Amino acid sequence: MSRQGIVVCRSSDRFLTRAEGMQTRHSFSFGDHYDPANTSCGLLVAHNDEILQPGKGYPMHLHRDLEIVTWVMSGALMHEDSTGSRALVRPGEVLRLSAGRGVEHAEFADRAAGATRFVQMWLSPAWGSEGNDPEIDCAAVRPGLRQGLPAVVVSGDMTRLGEGGLSIAQPGATLQVVRLGSGERLALPAAPFMHVFVALGSVTLLNQERAADVLETGDAVRLTGVARAELEGQLAAEVLMWEMHSER
Repeated sequence: MSRQGIVVCRSSDRFLTRAEGMQTRHSFSFGDHYDPANTSCGLLVAHNDEILQPGKGYPMHLHRDLEIVTWVMSGALMHEDSTGSRALVRPGEVLRLSAGRGVEHAEFADRAAGATRFVQMWLSPAWGSEGNDPEIDCAAVRPGLRQGLPAVVVSGDMTRLGEGGLSIAQPGATLQVVRLGSGERLALPAAPFMHVFVALGSVTLLNQERAADVLETGDAVRLTGVARAELEGQLAAEVLMWEMHSER
């Protein structure tokens, strides 16, 4: 298991990729950006914060043996893939793609919806699931989001799924989203691995063994083997929290 502790990752320190009408901030090594000390957190192997201008995006490209989860923050994202599936994913909706033995997909910002921001996250597959048929699913989870209460968006643990949540083929991982207002507090799960990303607003991370850390939009914190930590809302915040119980 990785060494225990808390690591704060600032948005300005992430790898940045720019292309015409496109910008991506990478939380881990990705493509031409490589740092051998920063390749994953628990089961997460990619965590990309994307902004696409209308009509811009990625043509068909191949993935294998990955669980891909996409959370749209603004605009609308058009998805299509080689299984014949198509989906227009709007804010408050999640897209889940299990690549299995191989699937091609394309993603573009819908021209009518303006600039599109989304967070795309890749996880290692579960043992024994390599080579399975690809699967895709999309759901609106905004109705399940209540101020100050985390909502399970995707999980490999069927007992964790509630209204609007999607199952993924990785039993060791659960993604929750929470909205925190000023002064609202939330205790983080005491999981072996936690990846907490401030998608919007700002929060303070509270842990009795260190000074408080203020996390702004685009900042993240990685917690390994931390028994107790809390978030306290500052500016109205939307936070994505991965709870993971293994590294593979």
